[in-house]
Amino acid sequence: MATLPLSTPCRGTETCSRCHSISRIINLSSRNGVHKLFLSSIRPSGSRRVRRSLSVKSVLGERKKKLEEIGEEGYPTILNPPSPDSTSVASSVKYHAEFSPLFAPEGFSLPKAFYATAQSVRDSLIVNWNATYEYYDRMNMKQAYYLSMEFLQGRALLNAIGNLELTGPYGDALKNLGHNLEAVASQEPDAALGNGGLGRLASCFLDSLATLNYPAWGYGLRYRYGLFKQQITTEGQEEVAENWLEICNPWEIVRNDVSYPVKFFGKVVSGSDGERHWIGGEDIKAVAYDVPIPGYKTKTTGNLRLWSTTVPSEDFDLDAFNSGEHMKANEAQANAEMICYVLYPGDESTQGKILRLKQQYTLCSASLQDIIARFERRSGERVKWEEFPEKYVSATATVHHQFMADLKSVEEGYLENMTVAYTNHTVLPEALEKWSFEVMEKLLPRHVEIIQKIDEELAHTIISEYGDKDTELLRKKLNVLRILENVELPSSVASLIKEKTIVRTDENEETEVSTEEKGSDDVDEEEEEEKEKDAKASKKAPKEQVPEPPKMVRMANLAVVGGHAVNGVAEIHSAIVKDEVFSDFYELWPEKFQNKTNGVTPRRWIRFCNPNLSRILTKWIGSEDWVLNTEKLAVLRKFADDKDLHAEWIEAKRNNKLKLVSFIEEKTGYTVSPDAMFDIQVKRIHEYKRQLLNVLGIVYRYKKMKEMSATERKVKYVPRVCIFGGKAFSTYVQAKRIVKFIIDVGATINRDPEIGDLLKVIFVPDYNVSVAELLIPASELSQHISTAGMEASGTSNMKFAMNGCVLIGTMDGANVEIREEVGEENFFLFGARAEEIAGLRKERAEGKFVPDPRFEEVKDYVRSGVFGTFDYDELLGSLEGNEGFGRGDYFLVGQDFPSYIECQEKVDEAYRDQRRWTRMSIMNTAGSPKFSSDRTIREYAKDIWNIKPAELP
Repeated sequence: MATLPLSTPCRGTETCSRCHSISRIINLSSRNGVHKLFLSSIRPSGSRRVRRSLSVKSVLGERKKKLEEIGEEGYPTILNPPSPDSTSVASSVKYHAEFSPLFAPEGFSLPKAFYATAQSVRDSLIVNWNATYEYYDRMNMKQAYYLSMEFLQGRALLNAIGNLELTGPYGDALKNLGHNLEAVASQEPDAALGNGGLGRLASCFLDSLATLNYPAWGYGLRYRYGLFKQQITTEGQEEVAENWLEICNPWEIVRNDVSYPVKFFGKVVSGSDGERHWIGGEDIKAVAYDVPIPGYKTKTTGNLRLWSTTVPSEDFDLDAFNSGEHMKANEAQANAEMICYVLYPGDESTQGKILRLKQQYTLCSASLQDIIARFERRSGERVKWEEFPEKYVSATATVHHQFMADLKSVEEGYLENMTVAYTNHTVLPEALEKWSFEVMEKLLPRHVEIIQKIDEELAHTIISEYGDKDTELLRKKLNVLRILENVELPSSVASLIKEKTIVRTDENEETEVSTEEKGSDDVDEEEEEEKEKDAKASKKAPKEQVPEPPKMVRMANLAVVGGHAVNGVAEIHSAIVKDEVFSDFYELWPEKFQNKTNGVTPRRWIRFCNPNLSRILTKWIGSEDWVLNTEKLAVLRKFADDKDLHAEWIEAKRNNKLKLVSFIEEKTGYTVSPDAMFDIQVKRIHEYKRQLLNVLGIVYRYKKMKEMSATERKVKYVPRVCIFGGKAFSTYVQAKRIVKFIIDVGATINRDPEIGDLLKVIFVPDYNVSVAELLIPASELSQHISTAGMEASGTSNMKFAMNGCVLIGTMDGANVEIREEVGEENFFLFGARAEEIAGLRKERAEGKFVPDPRFEEVKDYVRSGVFGTFDYDELLGSLEGNEGFGRGDYFLVGQDFPSYIECQEKVDEAYRDQRRWTRMSIMNTAGSPKFSSDRTIREYAKDIWNIKPAELP
């Protein structure tokens, strides 16, 4: 039977210890005013490159032929194996059911069928997986690495067999074994590795990278429990731990020989060699788990490497255990494992903050050690560190910025800043993360020293750029641009500018006096007398001391400084990044900033999740080329008025709606009509995404319905099923109030016999990728109604548009570009524009806002108790007042409410004309080619990462 070489990027402890001990920092320099640090590695004399491989056996019955031959240089030459048929697939599935057991031997239940099927598919993936990275090793080409705290993969089975073009054989094989492929696939739990759009975007990117044959890996953390599983009760949202790893993850392969040390705490000392050494503290190790990422209709199979944390067995305190101190004995292991327990643990406490910091550092430390080990191995006997940026690029794409490659974990090291690119995914202040200087200094003492050096170099760059004559301008630039906030300037910088001292003249005024202007000879007697009086007065009535502001490390600033490129993820977002969020950095380094509008994979988000629509697209376009070349979707425009296409389009949408009707009844107990408009808003629950605006619009609609006769209601309103989904972060109280409010509104409306099927409100529990794959194909109207200027891009809006859903939204994020592409007449627009928001908030703070009577009416209706006894004063109070925390309607719900409900009337009008609506639906699909992640990845590869496709021979 053929054996397949399974090459390992790291040679166990040999390479790991070598990387850890001999890689070191050798110099600090500045080029073009930008801080540069170079990594050097000294290889012991006489060492040689060692190749090692493991072997696994293929179990596919028809793959007993030799699949590869070893060439002259020791690399495999891949031969094309025959495509398996249903007989060989069935044999493989039965093999795994028997010899890779997770269940008792008797029976062949659906869960058992899933795991056996998944492991069978993984066998096929391993062939291409090994070939892909043997080829990359041989060619030693530049490779990209995408680091993200989230990868929201969704179910993998249907996606994998679809990309392998094996849907038919697996469907037939499982039918012969007594099961349906779709039923088997439904047994797969969603991988709990992400939360929302950021994680799903990362997964779309991995799909496109593999499909387009780009050499790239993903790096993340292997969360045991993920975020949480959401349960909906009469009390609102309740959180329980995810159980996705309770049985196993059939797709992953643990690489026990690929692990790296990660250090926390301890102290830094100067050694006899003149270097700074990080010693003591807490040591853990990160172990690699690999998940294959198959490309569509290509042999290229990418990799998602996830890190799990543990400690060596010798760290178990056997003496303590035998002494009865059982918890203490396992303390080191528990502390290590905790790092990968939960995605985004609560950080209100100091311990929570430390745990989050540990997570981010572990991801970057382990990933960068792995990348460097691979560079050393591929370099052979002579490692030239100046070539590192020519071989590797790290794309740090996370809302939390992590530690850029500036903070490489290999003992104090840095990487050339041309290696790293930073993608910004948010403009929210709370997500532009800052870390406590004291917390970071405690946890990562050596890194704080390095950050201080970077900050010092940056300060010198600022002085070099702006000069030291205009001290006010210089102070402003330093305050905004520095990485360290509320931290004294380094002495080398302070000596270059004129220090000023604040002299208090009375309780309300301050004057700035230059140190050069002060002096005892210049102070007259009257001033001295005044000072004495002030001093006596202050002793009689001591003033309350103002606490010193906390010292912080601005991670976003560090990311900008450390990266060679910075990009936003939609045109309007990138403009805000340049003009507002990082305007001073843009002035300093305009060449760094770019835009890369997000995209989603058309494989998962049309081809696999919406087979009804896919068949129509293939028929009317004339081929399946649109799956790889989405620009062909534009062909639909010329058929937008064709009656036959309309009939097929409506039938496909109804079939998708019928599937969703069954799902809703199963998950919520509510029965909804497939003849109603399906109006959907699914995304993370957050005040800026304005689910509250949506549900208040529903309340207003309901109130007006109740004031009419049955006949008037049917004439005035189109039947709607309003569907919500999304998770509120467990400590985000206001978001959880919004979830509770939606549930209460639904409970009242759905049981109102006067309203019947004219209006239903559904909250789908535990929204995830698999749920999205049901909701999106069935959607007719989708709401993307964030406060303008606050959504970086959004990707669900792209998925909805691709599936022929009409959007209602603000001019925010990717909505702007979607509206341009699909046509203004096929998008329902309302609300204030991004450039108006600051002025509107200022007016509100000055007490000039006059609420629309309809807005006051709907709030009074909620307070009347019609939706139950829950006290919604705190929720509605956030929309009232002019300023203050949790007040003043910061997200402008009241401002946009009149425009929103008027726009919803236009939606009803359009939906009544089904010919018009169907045309709008078709035009949304036809206008979505731009929003393929394939296009996005090509732009990243060309403009930022500088990598090229490498199709396997």
